[in-house]
Amino acid sequence: MSNRPLASAGRLVPLLRAGLIAGIVIAGALYPLAAVTGLGAKATAHAGEQKADILRTALPAETSYVYAPDGRTVLTMFYEEYRRYTKLSDMSPNIQQAIVAAEDSRFYQHRGVDPKGAARAFVANSRSGGVSQGASTLTMQFVRMTLRDSAKTPKEVQEATQQTSLRKVKEMRMAMDVEKELTKEQILERYLNSAYFGHRAYGIYAAAQIFFSKTPATLTPVEAATLAGLVKSPSEYDPASSDQKDATGRRNYVLDRMAQLGYLSPDAANAAKAEPIRLKLTDPPNDCASLPATYQTWGFACDYLKNWWSAQPAFGENRLERMDKLRRGGYRIVLSIDPKIQAAAEKNVGAKENTGSPFANGIVVAEPGTGRIKAMAVNRNYSLDVSENGPSSNPEASPKVKANYPNTVAPLLGGGDLPGYQAGSTFKMFPMLAALNAGMPLSTAYDSPYRYRSEVYDGWAPSNASGAMTGRQTMWSGFGKSVNTYFVQLEEKVGADAAVRLAEQLGLRWRTDVDREQASPTKAKKWGAFTLGVSDATPLEMANAYAAIAADGRYCEAMPVQSISQRDGTPATYTTAGGIEREVAKPRCRQVVSADAARAATDAARCPTGDTPAKGSCGGWSTADSVRGTVGRPVAGKTGTTDSTRSAWFVGYTPELAAASFIADPDNPFNAVGDGQSQIPIAAVANTLRDGLKGQPTRQFTPPSDAIVG
Repeated sequence: MSNRPLASAGRLVPLLRAGLIAGIVIAGALYPLAAVTGLGAKATAHAGEQKADILRTALPAETSYVYAPDGRTVLTMFYEEYRRYTKLSDMSPNIQQAIVAAEDSRFYQHRGVDPKGAARAFVANSRSGGVSQGASTLTMQFVRMTLRDSAKTPKEVQEATQQTSLRKVKEMRMAMDVEKELTKEQILERYLNSAYFGHRAYGIYAAAQIFFSKTPATLTPVEAATLAGLVKSPSEYDPASSDQKDATGRRNYVLDRMAQLGYLSPDAANAAKAEPIRLKLTDPPNDCASLPATYQTWGFACDYLKNWWSAQPAFGENRLERMDKLRRGGYRIVLSIDPKIQAAAEKNVGAKENTGSPFANGIVVAEPGTGRIKAMAVNRNYSLDVSENGPSSNPEASPKVKANYPNTVAPLLGGGDLPGYQAGSTFKMFPMLAALNAGMPLSTAYDSPYRYRSEVYDGWAPSNASGAMTGRQTMWSGFGKSVNTYFVQLEEKVGADAAVRLAEQLGLRWRTDVDREQASPTKAKKWGAFTLGVSDATPLEMANAYAAIAADGRYCEAMPVQSISQRDGTPATYTTAGGIEREVAKPRCRQVVSADAARAATDAARCPTGDTPAKGSCGGWSTADSVRGTVGRPVAGKTGTTDSTRSAWFVGYTPELAAASFIADPDNPFNAVGDGQSQIPIAAVANTLRDGLKGQPTRQFTPPSDAIVG
């Protein structure tokens, strides 16, 4: 026997560094798999123990789908790697055979490591002085992909992919362990769902969609061979490039291998090789800016979904983990938006027509008793492209700062980090509700002068909007006419801090330094101006707060979804502080005020709309008396304007729906909308409630008890 080594040391080291296996080098020439079962096993036993569970259970990152309420219409997707897990039974045999032919023709004969293939690769690479053949089986490749995809740190990613002999030996050992745990069919299924095919296509479902706009079940031999050929080098063999020469050559190689293995007849392989590669490319949508044109106006609801998701502990300990789950967890998310109500909301705020104004007119509709959001619309285009937007209306902004119209992705309707807009007298609901819940009756009356000086609030002296409001008022007339001096006195009695705390229980949050300071325990008692709505709020918050009143005082957290399913089809769940497992998409409700207090507040809130309360008198006139006639059914609500009408609001509700609309300049809160536009939110809510409830039976509000009427 010749003593001449198979390869010189100078040539062997580069081969090992390129990822060929030190143990297999010996295996091919001296003793089969010694490096794996002997010294290699000793070096990798610990790693094998650590990774065994991962390889048995780990699933690759999968795309999350967002659906319209019908559960069928895909609105968009969220992904880092576009992938949809597909069972082997839902894949064409063509792709199964093509990938085996292309990557591991002895897949069904070996046990994770192929000694013959490794020896053949070693000899070929020794002769060529480089890497002309690989020795990785499909199982070894699956191990590598699984370790890469399950890596939690950059170091783990490097260890899973670095081209070293030690990594290769570990990979071999783990491949043999995997073959003891999984069947060949399970390994092939997971491999085909993990492999990268180029063009952001991870897994065979994405590859079939992106390159051929079809499912894996319908792939032809030509298409399957094209895709299988991509795994080796997705960029080099990309059939979507201008020159398909390399892609065609690689495809033909796979077809020949399929014929050699008996998967295709020689004639069928030759006929397939004669066909050109015919692509039907698809660019899968990703994130909220990719909604189809038909649903582009739903972008703000989609954006709210993202912000809501990022705040849910069920999906991780922090925002980063939660968004990673959204993009990798393979969830099936069905939005709560109602197409009929959304269409009504869009029409009534001019979401598609009136996008050229600095004044944003938006509306949010919530469902009492569930907190589910049924509509979110604003006169803006949800778009990342602000190149055609003009300069900001804020004089303090740089001339280079773009305005928020016509295009924006800012969360103008709530759910994000923006503070919102001063909501004016819509806040009068909170001290009134606090007073009613504390046992004060609707008939509570105060002499309400044009101007009132408050000793409780250190001499603060607000006035009414009109001298016609002067006189003795009750909750009905005070609310219907929006009498400031009545509500300051009512707030004095119940306590401004009680009103602030109640607003918090109804979902309001303080997002500016001033609001946070005023709402603090040390300041809230003196926050007399709270009842006049000097705090910022969002239409999302206000619609949901008033929805709680419509639901007899039962507050439900605002929620953008009607269902969330995990990749296995089961509902996504979380564990409560009490250890109870609950569905994430199930309404989260709690009783905030008594049902009688809420019904009494509703009775007073019928006065601003021109409706007739069940028990008392509205005092002859109101601030939005056209609403009842427009809606055509029992309706309650409240108007709100700020100093100099910088913003204007209306929040209205029926037993079925609550809606909040505003008009303001998001870029410059000092850019007053003016009295002439203060009716716009009133009309938006009234018309949306009318259109959204069209065809539904009329429901009545439950009257308050005589005890709380007084």
